[in-house]
Amino acid sequence: MAEEEMRKHLVLAKPFSLEDEKDSEHTASNVIRKILSLFKTVRPGSDLTNFQLPPQLNLPRSQLQCYGEMVYSFVGQDLLGECSRRDLPIERLKSVVTWNISTLRPVVFGMSPYNSVLGETHHVSNGHINVIAEQVVHHPPVSALHATHEQENIDVTWCQYFTPKFRGTHVDVEVKGKRVMKLLNHIETYEMDQPRLIMRFLPAPGAYWAGKVKIKCPETDLEAELHLISDSFIERFRGNNNRSIKGKIFESSSGNQLYNIFGHWDR
Repeated sequence: MAEEEMRKHLVLAKPFSLEDEKDSEHTASNVIRKILSLFKTVRPGSDLTNFQLPPQLNLPRSQLQCYGEMVYSFVGQDLLGECSRRDLPIERLKSVVTWNISTLRPVVFGMSPYNSVLGETHHVSNGHINVIAEQVVHHPPVSALHATHEQENIDVTWCQYFTPKFRGTHVDVEVKGKRVMKLLNHIETYEMDQPRLIMRFLPAPGAYWAGKVKIKCPETDLEAELHLISDSFIERFRGNNNRSIKGKIFESSSGNQLYNIFGHWDR
């Protein structure tokens, strides 16, 4: 009987999709007023690592769950497995770039996942992909993740944490740490860093990814450089649309450019 009662109150949060965050059930019309009231006593340049958000501004999922969804939530596409299925090194790097871009998710303005407690874990299996994430440090909140693709013999690890700072009109969140993907069948290692997250209050509210991402494979002498264009007024004036991405693929040693990358990271 007790088990039946527990099942009745079990709530599962669906993974984030690439749908427009404006349609999100969690978007609140008065979120700007709530956030600005929280920052009344915060000075520009302040570190917000230990800043506590009220429960009303938390999403119904933990930070670890969000990390897990980045690896496996591909709307039925096995983009991680594709990284090892390609025959040529350049095609494998292009697949790694595709997978890396796919890990980005639209950010719901003014909302944040719950901080995971020390020792908390998140486990999930989806097809041939197995993911385990753990909160290994609480202050600062450092998370570690290990994912494998059993069929294609792929190993993914990352360890990262956020350093948010209040800048007056926006919050600038730097994501520190590295992601490493190993294609064991090809004896290749791909190292990747991550873009910054901008939560802007004025002049127009919004949340978006911005900055530069590098993906490098020492064994093949190939490298990719991605630029996520900010959704600022200046960038729109320059003709860069919302969620634009630009970049290139080139040989690390010679700098010889092989491909241009352009488009939008959510489509």
